Amino acid sequence: MFPILLLMFITVPVIEIALFIQVGGVLGLWPTVALILLTAIVGASLVRSQGLQTLLTVQQRLQQGELPAQQIVEGVMLAVAGVLLLTPGFMTDAMGMAVLLPWPRAWLAKQLMSKVKVANFQTGFQQQDPFGNDPFNQQGSFRDNDKSGSTFEGEFERKNDDENNRLK
Repeated sequence: MFPILLLMFITVPVIEIALFIQVGGVLGLWPTVALILLTAIVGASLVRSQGLQTLLTVQQRLQQGELPAQQIVEGVMLAVAGVLLLTPGFMTDAMGMAVLLPWPRAWLAKQLMSKVKVANFQTGFQQQDPFGNDPFNQQGSFRDNDKSGSTFEGEFERKNDDENNRLK
């Protein structure tokens, strides 16, 4: 994994610099800078709108009692697309725009989800004792796990706070 990341951190900036030189030679300095800023602004607004749409879809799926796994993966991909679009460069902008389009994003999310396996997934909430004991019997009352049968008694007194005893 480390060699792949190292290769990416070396090759991506080199490719971006080469593209800056090529585009700058054709368009000039200021139009190239304006194009980079324009893609960042347009990309940020598209990420925002697509992210809100994905969030609404997640909420709808949750209300229907379904697990919105693909939408969650797409939401993470939108965050990555936002980072790619805000990074100055034409190659990263092209990759970010490709992830912003719904069809490639859905296809890529399905591919990523097919490679990930979720183990030990259980629906609902369960109350479990960490020692494997069930402290409640079938009627829902607390069962005495103390085998000696000891009963502990105590008393309490409820006191009201008055103005003199309150923390200020």
